[in-house]
Amino acid sequence: MDCNRLFDCLFETSWEVCNKIGGIYTVLSTKAKTLQGLYKDKAIFVGPDVWTEDNPSPYFVESAAVLRNWRKQAVLPEGVTVRTGRWNIPGRPMVVLVKFDAMYACKDALYGRMWERFGVDSLHAYGDYDEACAFSHAAALVIESISHYLYKTVSATARIIAHFDEWTTGMGLLYVKDRLPQVATVFTTHATSIGRSICGNGKPLYDYLHAYDGDQMARELNMESKHSLEKAAAHNADCFTTVSDVTARECEQLLGRRPDVVTLNGFESGFVPAKTKFKAEREAARKKLLDVAQTLTGKSFGSDTFIIATSGRCEYRNKGIDLYLDAMNELRGSLGSSTADVIAFVMVPAWCSGPRADLREALSAEASHCGAMPDAVITHGLHNYGEDPVINRIHGCGFADDDCGAKVNVIYVPCYLDGRDGIFDMTYYQLLIGMDATVFASYYEPWGYTPLESVAFGVPTITTSLSGFGQWVLATADNDFKACGVRVEKRTDSNYSDVCHAIVSDIAELIAAPTQQRKEIAKAALRTAEAAAWSHFIDYYIETYDIAMRKVEQTAGACNTQR
Repeated sequence: MDCNRLFDCLFETSWEVCNKIGGIYTVLSTKAKTLQGLYKDKAIFVGPDVWTEDNPSPYFVESAAVLRNWRKQAVLPEGVTVRTGRWNIPGRPMVVLVKFDAMYACKDALYGRMWERFGVDSLHAYGDYDEACAFSHAAALVIESISHYLYKTVSATARIIAHFDEWTTGMGLLYVKDRLPQVATVFTTHATSIGRSICGNGKPLYDYLHAYDGDQMARELNMESKHSLEKAAAHNADCFTTVSDVTARECEQLLGRRPDVVTLNGFESGFVPAKTKFKAEREAARKKLLDVAQTLTGKSFGSDTFIIATSGRCEYRNKGIDLYLDAMNELRGSLGSSTADVIAFVMVPAWCSGPRADLREALSAEASHCGAMPDAVITHGLHNYGEDPVINRIHGCGFADDDCGAKVNVIYVPCYLDGRDGIFDMTYYQLLIGMDATVFASYYEPWGYTPLESVAFGVPTITTSLSGFGQWVLATADNDFKACGVRVEKRTDSNYSDVCHAIVSDIAELIAAPTQQRKEIAKAALRTAEAAAWSHFIDYYIETYDIAMRKVEQTAGACNTQR
């Protein structure tokens, strides 16, 4: 297949374009370099302009040269403005950021049209529904404007694809479907809204999936509007995709449509330091991690300290943070004769109020800090300290009360590690390379970028069979650290304790591994990451684009024949 003939222009719309919130940012930002290599500026990312002069996006570089000719003649509704430029990531793809506030004034008319045309029930909307629809509506108007420009200046039959990610952009897809039937549409659900809600509300998803009705569960969980929008987008897209076989089954049961393609998520090696810099960057990361831990706890940690972390979206049960903390609690009594200290970080952004002033001051002081600081298990303040489940569990396990001789130390980092957090002032990737292992004990994880990122930095990881990444590993490699740098523990709705014991055993195995064996495990992890590179997984997207274009062309051909 000639990739360059697939389309003349590809739009990809997401709330996370130049806006780092979660895993979708990683999908798009790492895929961009491969797309650029294949299609050269034929791909345009569309994201929300939620930035100000006082708070600019660190990922967006504005450029008047990008799409200059279109902008000169573009006519957009009053109040809808755009900024064009480049995403400051490998590949530097073109980006259009859209200011969408003006769309709130016409939302009722839009909702009425989408009810009549596609049966989308916006009546029960609340929370972020209006914001998501306002953005995706504005994004669709931009796509419509650029498409008409291309039809005039490139070809009246220009091949255009509009790809929308997650329910938050579903309204934009339906607008394009309504107004631009000649544009091929792709919809990717990275996690169904109702599946995530089922898990987030403590209900068992997997044992009873076959019995769940998506519409009925949406009513029960007050998710009717989001679910209705997502379902309509899935059914009306020319090509519907999701990111793993786990979520494909979920889509089929809860949304009523089996995805056409499973688009596995890859990673871009350009985010990883060159081999010549690897050792120095790992040492710098470990120094920073140990400095913070020593200053906070008042303990002295040696170079053989075993550093573990979990990270990701702040979903206490879904991401397995509860299981991780319970495993660390159990590990305290399972180290036996091991002399190594363990520091277990929880790097999960929460409602952070900023860096701890006392910790920041102590880190910057020339004299070393003596003794443990108050509440020596957390690096930043929380607006909702009393309600935060992570800090409550850390205290519940007694980690804050441990004496100086305790071997397992838990430290909560409740902020985005963007290099400007005030304590570490290093990015997550800059710190990740300093870890000895990571644990992602997920209950609900459609793909699982965090374990993939871990192995990309040569850090062995533990995950579960309920993650898409975990299932991919089980299908492609032996489930052993020495074989692939990964251990996948089987998790179900009813074996929480068994998985907890298994994670403790896995960590103990890594702690006890001799230096040479750890090096071999790190090499195995890197091989796994290479097998999951975008250079391999982009083929799933090429298949997706081909299906979408063929569907539109077949529909157009059928219409012409009827005429």
